[in-house]
Amino acid sequence: MKIYTLVGKSGTGKSFHAMELCRRLQIEAIIDDGLFIYQNTVVAGVSAKRDATKIGAVKTALFQDDAIRDEVAAAIAEKKPASVLILGTSVGMTDKIILRLGLLPDEEALNQVERIFIEEITTEEERAAARQQRDKQGKHVIPAPALQLKRNFAGYFLDPLRIFRGKDSGAAAERTVVRPTYSYMGEYFVDERVLEDIVICVAWQMPGVSSVIRVVQDPRPEAFCLSVAIKVRAGSPIWETASRLQEEISEQVERMTAFNVTCVDVEVRAMEQDRQTGEPKNAAV
Repeated sequence: MKIYTLVGKSGTGKSFHAMELCRRLQIEAIIDDGLFIYQNTVVAGVSAKRDATKIGAVKTALFQDDAIRDEVAAAIAEKKPASVLILGTSVGMTDKIILRLGLLPDEEALNQVERIFIEEITTEEERAAARQQRDKQGKHVIPAPALQLKRNFAGYFLDPLRIFRGKDSGAAAERTVVRPTYSYMGEYFVDERVLEDIVICVAWQMPGVSSVIRVVQDPRPEAFCLSVAIKVRAGSPIWETASRLQEEISEQVERMTAFNVTCVDVEVRAMEQDRQTGEPKNAAV
């Protein structure tokens, strides 16, 4: 396996330029901030950008957790990429990753690595623009499509970024912009009541829904789930109503909050009663 490294200071655009570098050199895989990305797909690892502190992020990027290290090493052995690009802020950092993952047998073999520095593939203006994005807006780029990162960033901001290669080529590479948990830009949160209000507003506009009984939120790191209990209107098709509500809640919550909703569970708890008899009216199931 041919090993390349891309070294540059934090915020100089390594992750942004990694995919173009891989295309130009025909590199099959990337190791960046704790993730093993093979042929544009996140195969294994945990993103360091999910860590709550910068120290934790560094430990994740260096694969200090034995279980994650073993998972990534096994994935690399299974995929057998012909070449891999390892990103780091220093030569020492990339060397530690190489040895930690067992990509080379010992330190003496490190002279086989082809080292590339960010200054060799970018201009000063490009690096300055990248630093501004990092310092002023707290934005980080991950060299993988947003859909590939849903598992790692449920409940986080994911902003797909499509880069077109030439006017007539029609080809595009997608990166993803995130703002990590450890960002010093300040904490951003959406109050639980706001999310509940969004769900209620969506349900209010749904013809078959009579009312929302309860909204339960479960914002875990690996999944951001909502459970919604509703009462349906008399005569409404229960299954279709619940399905439409499920889709609409997911779409609107993501649109209004930029969070990635991984699941919406809709439970029909009750049916609107007939005003004359007090009995539930017939509804299509």
